[in-house]
Amino acid sequence: MTDVPTLGLVLAGGLARRMGGGDKPLTQIGGATILSRVIGRLKPQCTRLILNANGDPARFAETGLPVVADNVPGFAGPLAGILAGLDWAAAHAPDVPFVASVPGDCPFLPRDLVASLHQARTATGLPLACARSGEWRHPVVGIWPVALRADLRRALVDEDMRKIEIWTARHGVALADWPVDPVDPFFNVNTPEDVAAAERVAAQHPDA
Repeated sequence: MTDVPTLGLVLAGGLARRMGGGDKPLTQIGGATILSRVIGRLKPQCTRLILNANGDPARFAETGLPVVADNVPGFAGPLAGILAGLDWAAAHAPDVPFVASVPGDCPFLPRDLVASLHQARTATGLPLACARSGEWRHPVVGIWPVALRADLRRALVDEDMRKIEIWTARHGVALADWPVDPVDPFFNVNTPEDVAAAERVAAQHPDA
């Protein structure tokens, strides 16, 4: 676990249109749901863990984790889920100044994710950090100061902002890098073809 108190936030509320609807995180990869794999990776790295999801929270009851819905109207995307996590932290974990977010459809997250994000943030003196693998940024995989939640709420509600990188650019975002070989740790499952590819990766790289 990182030395910096950090709330882990799993964003599990996507609409999964390319998967034909339903909950992507409950898809099985290598004999376990993607969600259970995500929780298994993130939980040891964080002070506490919560899920962000809309709709009936009972479908995630087996996780035993608090399920927090978006608290801005409409499907405002990942920023709304991040805001929900920041608000929950302020209300229920006031001694935890940061939230680390991950999508619920990445079955191979790195074991050093949170520590590396904090290291990138402190090394640059910037308030935010996100992950990059190879040439690809992963803006949803990031560290968010709870202190910025009011500014994020204004951006979502008053400015109708939806794109993460527009908001993070206002404050400054550091990048934490990971290699893509032998496995991209931020491979995400969006389609049935991705499920098949993830199954192959899990079989070939059981520690991924």
